[in-house]
Amino acid sequence: MSYSTAIIGASGYTGAELIRLIATHPDLEVTALAANSKAGQNMGDVFPHLRHLDLPQLVTWDEIDFGTIDLCFCALPHKTSQEVISQLPRDLKIVDLSADFRLRDVQAYAETYGNPHAAPELQSDFVYGLTEYYRDQISSARLVAGTGCNAATGQYILRPLLQAGVIDPSDIVMDLICGVTGAGRSLKEPLLHGEMSEGTHAYAVGSRHRHMAEFEQELAPLAEGFAMRFTPHLAPFNRGILATTYLTGDAQAIYDAYQTAYKDEPFLTLLPLGETPSTHHVRGSNFCHIGVVPDVREGQVTVVAALDNLCKGSSGQAVQNANLMLGLPETSGLMLAPCFP
Repeated sequence: MSYSTAIIGASGYTGAELIRLIATHPDLEVTALAANSKAGQNMGDVFPHLRHLDLPQLVTWDEIDFGTIDLCFCALPHKTSQEVISQLPRDLKIVDLSADFRLRDVQAYAETYGNPHAAPELQSDFVYGLTEYYRDQISSARLVAGTGCNAATGQYILRPLLQAGVIDPSDIVMDLICGVTGAGRSLKEPLLHGEMSEGTHAYAVGSRHRHMAEFEQELAPLAEGFAMRFTPHLAPFNRGILATTYLTGDAQAIYDAYQTAYKDEPFLTLLPLGETPSTHHVRGSNFCHIGVVPDVREGQVTVVAALDNLCKGSSGQAVQNANLMLGLPETSGLMLAPCFP
């Protein structure tokens, strides 16, 4: 059986990534594409790397006949998703890739993103989309809210360790580097090649990055005294996240906690003890690689994780969740090998 799929926000990076993944999916078919700013254009003209695919023409989202759609991906900018999803049919299965429904507390959303929640009546119906930890809820959900790419990476590192009680929850420091696609496709002066290339920088230093609200929502309930210092960095490469986390605990106990938690996870790969991952080795894939390295100082451990922000951090995760929502094998369409070099 082929499931009819719509993508709203198809002209952004995550929209294009969804199309790339669905193109080889055995059970999903793209039958509607919406991008209000590009309506009337062909997808191959907006993204020439998709020119070989037979895709529907871009339309405005309100031109789609949702009565013919089995599942909808919303790859819209923050704030816009709430406004659009609130107008979609109440029986439509939806995976939202924006930040609009990630935070269960609508007041926390307003404080974090600087605008009131536009669809508070829908918030309680959304399931948080960190697939490996919300499988059962996602499988029976109509609405799923994808995680932030930074938040997903950090949770893959910290969740098993906090749950197993093998680290000091009050002593967590994370430095995370993300490629420029994490900032979206809209034109922004700091992201111009002349401004961004040949350098990198930290941002939101000493302040609350918006993904901290996700970390606190998901991680604080796991361990009393949870405290985390998080500094994101923007780097001049296109795809990828590398998160380096400094922890207090025993390296072998930490490693064993990962082995127990992730031994049956198809997309989470634990490297041999002492080995660290690279964004090169996950690029274009739905895999996350995790490495554990004992520090020369006893009781200090460094954990490094790498994933592709556009795939495992966003569109790949969305397809993984959609598979569960439709009762399909979770790995369908997602076992593409990373692109290297």
